[in-house]
Amino acid sequence: MQGPMHGNHRRGGARLALVGLLACAGVMAGSLAEHPQEPLHAHGHVAEPLTDIAADDVADIDDGRALSCAEWARKVNRLQRLVARRQRGPAPDLADVAYGEQALQTLDVYQARSALSPGGAPIIVMVHGGGWCVGDKRSAKITTNKVARWGAKGFTFVSLNYPMVNEGADALAQAHHVARAVAYVQSHARQWGADPAKLVLVGHSAGAHLVSLVNADAQIRRQNGVGAILGAISLDAGAIDVVAQMPRVYPFLRQRYREAFGDSAAQWRAASPLHRLGRDASPWLGVCSTQRKDDPCEQANRYAEKSRHLDIRASVLPQAKSHAELNADLGLPGSYTEAVEAFMATLDPTLAQRLSH
Repeated sequence: MQGPMHGNHRRGGARLALVGLLACAGVMAGSLAEHPQEPLHAHGHVAEPLTDIAADDVADIDDGRALSCAEWARKVNRLQRLVARRQRGPAPDLADVAYGEQALQTLDVYQARSALSPGGAPIIVMVHGGGWCVGDKRSAKITTNKVARWGAKGFTFVSLNYPMVNEGADALAQAHHVARAVAYVQSHARQWGADPAKLVLVGHSAGAHLVSLVNADAQIRRQNGVGAILGAISLDAGAIDVVAQMPRVYPFLRQRYREAFGDSAAQWRAASPLHRLGRDASPWLGVCSTQRKDDPCEQANRYAEKSRHLDIRASVLPQAKSHAELNADLGLPGSYTEAVEAFMATLDPTLAQRLSH
């Protein structure tokens, strides 16, 4: 997860640690495996059912001990394998489409379910979170509500994977992978009945950092052949200003942040959306949780202020939701989804027309 977690997530980390220990001991092979919806009880708290475990919710499986990306990935992946089928979102129309040669350079395409206007469907490209170390494009929290909502409104939804820190890709390299995926989507969109000129980037957590960086940095887009982007939506990024964030990262996340961003201020600036923001960036919406102790809204507001000084439209949407809820709840009926869609509607008349249905 990107950024320090509030108390509920820390308690969730302790409960997940218990789940992992039980799994390792083989206890879950019995009644718990037969009843995966049944919660565990630990230290007087009720744990989330196993179906709620997702890579971008796991604050720290070792309950506060600093883990490297490799250690964290091993633990998260072990837990996810236990509940993989229950965590999966809807089946894509095109699965595991390769946009590069590496194993995690793949994307899923969910084609529009209606054709409300000619010229091809607008595209939403979704980038998952997971602290630059873990995550999967087909997670239910990444896809289910968003595909249901926007597919019915005539959007093509693309969810992508990208190489992790363990595969030798730090955060800056990951932004290049994301940009390469976007360029691939734009070059193949017509084959899927979609319009490459009407593309919106959305990312959660680490993915929010990555889409913000791709949107901000013209050099990344140019080097990877990315065409015009209508806008970017950042769902609770904790590293919009990497330079400011690095000294205040909680101890249990410092190792992973160092692996993602390096140790020098120069490295931090190179991967910082705020510092890479140029005049040709597209409009940006920074959704931020008001429940997080590290105050991601403060970074989002500074990014929006700098954008406005560069004559780029940008706004901030604070929400009284947890980090995980800002991802999972997007697409559900209600004021939160409507506020995000109101921003999307300002980007292009075709988006406005489809979102009005």
